[in-house]
Amino acid sequence: MKRVILVGGGHAHLSVLDDLARNPLRTETPTEVLMITPEAFQWYSGMLPGLIAGHYRPTECRVDLLPLAKEAGINLILDSVIGINSNRQCICLSDGTHIKYDVLSIDVGSSTDTSWLSLSKQPVIPIKPLDNFIDRWNPFLDRAKTQGSYHIAVVGAGAAGIELALAARHALGNNSTHYKVSLIGTSSGLLPGHGKNVIRRIQTILDQSNISFSPHKATATDDGLLLSSGELLAPDCIFATTGGTAPDWLELSKLALDSSGFVAVDAYHRSISHKNVFAVGDVCARQDKYVARSGVHAVHAGPIIAHNIRSSIMECASKESSREKYALKEYNAKKRSLYLLSCGSRYGVVSWGGFSFSGAWVWKWKNRIDTNFIKRFSRINE
Repeated sequence: MKRVILVGGGHAHLSVLDDLARNPLRTETPTEVLMITPEAFQWYSGMLPGLIAGHYRPTECRVDLLPLAKEAGINLILDSVIGINSNRQCICLSDGTHIKYDVLSIDVGSSTDTSWLSLSKQPVIPIKPLDNFIDRWNPFLDRAKTQGSYHIAVVGAGAAGIELALAARHALGNNSTHYKVSLIGTSSGLLPGHGKNVIRRIQTILDQSNISFSPHKATATDDGLLLSSGELLAPDCIFATTGGTAPDWLELSKLALDSSGFVAVDAYHRSISHKNVFAVGDVCARQDKYVARSGVHAVHAGPIIAHNIRSSIMECASKESSREKYALKEYNAKKRSLYLLSCGSRYGVVSWGGFSFSGAWVWKWKNRIDTNFIKRFSRINE
C-alpha cells in the first residue's frame, strides 16, 4: 500500500481533489490518498472583501470539502498537523497520532504576523487564518454598530489591507463622524509593487470613502498605535494585514526552509531537500525565482501541483520492473499578474503592470471569476 497525504485544503489542493475526482487514479500498487485539514470548509480569499462588505453570504464564499473528497476517493481527516519528520516520512496529528506517507503535499497557508502588536490593549484581529477572521467579523460588526461610534485601524497597505479597509467602510456606512477607518502602511506607500496609475486611483477612492492613509510604520503601545511620524492613534480595534509567518512546526520538519521559515521549493513546487514532498501557496518560497505570496499564484499553481502530485503518485506506485519516468511540470509565474481589487461597494480597480482601469464593470468581472471558482469545486453533498 502506498499513501499520499495532502496537508491543508488550500486553493491549490482544491485543484488536486478536482483532478482526482475527474480522473480517478489507476495504479499498479494500491494507493491511499488522505487530506488532513482542521475545517470541512475552505474559504476563498478572493471573496473575503465582498463578504465583509455584505455582498455575499458565507455559504457563497466557501467550498465544502466533504463531497469533493468523496467524489475524488480521498479520505478526509478533520484534524491539525502539528509536526512532520520528512526523513522518516511521517506526520503527527494534534492527538499524537503518527501517519506514514510516500508522497506529501503541504498547502496550509500562513498566519498574519502580529508580534509587534502584542502590547496593544485594543483587540487585534489578524486577517489570516481566514476562518478565524470570518468567525470574529459579525460579532465585531454588531458591537461596533451597537456602540454607535467606532474607530478601526487597518495595518498594512497592500491589496489585502486596502480591500479590507474599503469593505469595512462600506459595511459600517459612510458616516465618518461616528465610524472612522484608518489605513496604516509604511514608507513604501500604498500598494507597493503596483503601478502609479492604480495607486492614484486607489488614493482617490480612499479619499472619497473618508479613509485616512498614513505612510508611517505603527507600533502598539499601552496608549494606542504609535506611528513613526510621532502621531498616536487610539483605535477601538486593529485589523492586521501585514506579512505572514510560517507554521512553527516546520522548524523541526527536516525540510529545507528559507530564512523566514517557509518551505524552500523549486520550479515544480517540490522541496529542494526531499523529492517526495511538495509545498504550494503561502507556506512555500520559490528558490529559483521570486514569486509573490498571493492568492493569484496559489490558484494558478493549482493545476500544476495537481499534475505533479499525480505524476509522483504514479511513479511511486509503479512496480520496479515496469516503472517509467513521469515528467513534472514547472509553474511559470507570469511577471505581471492581473489584480482585480474590490473597493467596498460594487466597484473595482484593475491593476496589471502599468495599466489600470476602474468601474462597476470591474466588480462584475471579478464577481464572475470568483463565483465560477466556487462553482468549479462545488459538489452536491449527499
